[in-house]
Amino acid sequence: MTYIRPAFRHPDLPRNDLGFTRKDYEGAISTLCAGCGHDSISAAIVQACFELSIAPHKVAKLSGIGCSSKTPTYFLGNSHGFNSVHGRMPSVATGANLANRDLIYVGVSGDGDTASIGMGQFTHAVRRNLNMMYVVENNGCYGLTKGQDSATADIGSASKKGEPNHFEPIDLASVALQLGATFVARSFSGDREQLVPLIKAAISHRGFAFIDVISPCVTFNNNPKSTKGYEHVRDHLAATGTVDYVPFKQEISTQYEQGKSKEVTLHDGSVVHLHKADPELDLNSRRSALRLIKDYKAKDQILTGLLFMDEKSQDLHEILGTSKTPLRDLGAAELCPGQKVLDKLNESLR
Repeated sequence: MTYIRPAFRHPDLPRNDLGFTRKDYEGAISTLCAGCGHDSISAAIVQACFELSIAPHKVAKLSGIGCSSKTPTYFLGNSHGFNSVHGRMPSVATGANLANRDLIYVGVSGDGDTASIGMGQFTHAVRRNLNMMYVVENNGCYGLTKGQDSATADIGSASKKGEPNHFEPIDLASVALQLGATFVARSFSGDREQLVPLIKAAISHRGFAFIDVISPCVTFNNNPKSTKGYEHVRDHLAATGTVDYVPFKQEISTQYEQGKSKEVTLHDGSVVHLHKADPELDLNSRRSALRLIKDYKAKDQILTGLLFMDEKSQDLHEILGTSKTPLRDLGAAELCPGQKVLDKLNESLR
C-alpha cells in the first residue's frame, strides 16, 4: 500500500511566513517510474515555493502531454491547474496570463512537448516575454510512448533499444537565448542544491524564465550509451557557478572573495548571488552564454547554472500596456464601455 500517503503530518513541522508547512505544497502520489528525474524536479518546485512563502492558491500550473506534463499533479495540489493538449501549453498559459496577471504561472513541459510538436507555441511565448516560469524536463526520449529518441537527443546517444541517434539535437537553452528569453538556466534533476535556487529566482523574475532540466528516464534512457542518463550527466556536468537566492527581507550578505561573486537584483528586490566559476561568462550577454554553451559541448560537457538574465526585462503586460486590474475582475461596464468610447478610439486611429 505504498501508494497511499497518510493525511496526517507531525504537528511540529516547520512553517513558512504564511504558516504553511511543506505538506501544503505537495500533490498526489507520483505514478512515474521509481527513480524518475521528473519526481526530483517536482520536489524542488515544492521546496522552492515553500521557502518563498507563496500562497498555493496564487499559483497556476500548466502542462501539455507526456511524462513531464503529468508531474503538475504531483506538486502544489491546492493550486490552479490545466493539462492542455500536446504542445499547446504556451497558448493556454498566454490566455490565462492575460486574463489574470496576478497569478504566478508555472509551465511544465518535456523535450517532445516543447522541441517537437510544441516548438512553434514555445517560440511565441518566448518572444512575447510572457511572465511565467517554463520548465522543460529533458530526458532525450519519448518515455510515455516507449523510448523513441526526441529532438533533444544528442548525436550518437543511444536508448536501451541500442540504436544511436543520427540527427543534430535541438539545444533548447540556446534556442531560448536566441528568441529573446530574459532568464535562461540549465540544471540537472539530481542536483537539488543548484536547482532549488534557480527555481526561486525564475519564479521571482518578471518575464519569460526558462529552465532546461536534464532529467534521466530510468526506464528507456538510463544506460552508459545515453548522454542524458544519470551516469553520463554526473560525469560531464560543468556548472557556471554556485547560485544562492536571497529573499529581500533577509540581510544580503556574501562570503565570496572580492571579485569572485556577482549580485543580480530581481524586480521584487531579491538578489541572486553567483559565485563565478567561469570568468568568461557575462551573465548579461546572450552572446557570452551561447558561446560558452557551444564551447562546453565541444568538450563533451553540459554547462549548467544561470546562463543569462535581463535585469531590465519588461513582460507582455508592460509591453502592451494592459489593464492593471486583471480582466477577470473587470465588470461589464469596463469591458463593454459603449459606442461613445468606441467612436473616440476609432477617431484616435485616423
